[in-house]
Amino acid sequence: MEVNAAGQIVWVSRAVELLSGRTTEELRCQDWVDLLVPEAEREATRKVCRGGVGRDRSKSHVKGLLARDGSVRSIEWTHADVESGEGELPSILCIGRDLSELQAAQNKVLEAQQRTGAVLETAVNAIITMSETCIIETVNSAAVRLFGYSADEMIGQNVSILMPQPFRGQHDQYVHSYLSTGVKKIIGIGREVIAMRKDGSVFPIDLSVGEAVLPCGKRIFTGIIRDLTERKNLEEQLLHISEQEQHRIGRDIHDDLCQQLAAIGCLAKVAYQSLLQSGHADADALQEIVTLVTQANVCAREMSRGLNPVVLDSGGLMAALQQLAQTTARIYQIDCKFTSDAPVSIADNQVAVQLYRIAQEAVANAVKHSRATKISIQLRRRDFQVEMRIKDNGTGIPDHSVPGRGTGMGLLTMSHRARTLNGRLSVEPGKKGGTVVTCIIPLSDS
Repeated sequence: MEVNAAGQIVWVSRAVELLSGRTTEELRCQDWVDLLVPEAEREATRKVCRGGVGRDRSKSHVKGLLARDGSVRSIEWTHADVESGEGELPSILCIGRDLSELQAAQNKVLEAQQRTGAVLETAVNAIITMSETCIIETVNSAAVRLFGYSADEMIGQNVSILMPQPFRGQHDQYVHSYLSTGVKKIIGIGREVIAMRKDGSVFPIDLSVGEAVLPCGKRIFTGIIRDLTERKNLEEQLLHISEQEQHRIGRDIHDDLCQQLAAIGCLAKVAYQSLLQSGHADADALQEIVTLVTQANVCAREMSRGLNPVVLDSGGLMAALQQLAQTTARIYQIDCKFTSDAPVSIADNQVAVQLYRIAQEAVANAVKHSRATKISIQLRRRDFQVEMRIKDNGTGIPDHSVPGRGTGMGLLTMSHRARTLNGRLSVEPGKKGGTVVTCIIPLSDS
């Protein structure tokens, strides 16, 4: 489009006609700013167009172009002075590039980014993205609140700063192993792990990791983190209440039922001796009653010890597991042994109790449901972990009974106890049949 020194249109291209919805005849001799520029932009457009005569015209500017129907197109304008006759002011050549579709696309991208950002910022759970090299790239406000770092303090750092040892030292190797082998151990699967705040305090979280490959080929990992502190506290309270109730029942059996059975046994024995001396025919029947009462008393005492393993307070977990193996072997007449390649000391009695309960449940399942005739209980410590493994030669456990895939209350309880210790439980078929229950929990050196 060419305009004269007065700003009147001299000539327009076919593109101007199409964009404005007007013919050349309609446009010629009209003030192009008044006719084609939205009112809010007219003054600024005149300054750029007419005020730049004889000056540097290399810079462009974006202004609206008003069409006949009232719609506005976004045009990037550049101007050039066209020399006229001697003594006349130059005319102006206005060259425009329609940016409407480009700006609309950019606006959509910006809107999508803003919407995504709003979703991330208002999410209750912490969300963190990291690169293939384990460097944090983005964090949301929930992550800032959860970990106590500012966004600037986290972005650009290795994600391992959010983990305590030994996980901090092992994390990068886990990622490198996945990138080289493609074997997923946590990606796509929610998992309970331990995290660490800026102040050094540790707390349990539920971590879900997703993976995405961007169009440019770059791979990113997204972690969605939920604080499990309150849930863990509630679970621990429930387990504590359950444990206290078992202790109470165990004491009641030991102090009340066992004493009554012992008294009944003594009275029956005295009566038996009396009948035997008098040569009464019912003496043999009473002797059988004495034997049954004695056996019932022994079973009640064994049940009491199982419900209230006081050996944990005196001899530790190893002694309790040894007694569990001996009692199982004696009551059920099977081969049940406890082994440990080295002494394992657990200072926290609550941790020891939960491990004992897991072993107790696994042994009971092997005897009652798998009909095992041989059971081994193994305990060992490796670096920062304690591993307990219960193997049997029974019929095995069907897949639907594995924790998380069925409704077996015993297995669900074992898995629940392991989670409260920030550990993991696996129930797998043995290489030569039977079942292998493995519980691994993190443990400090203290």
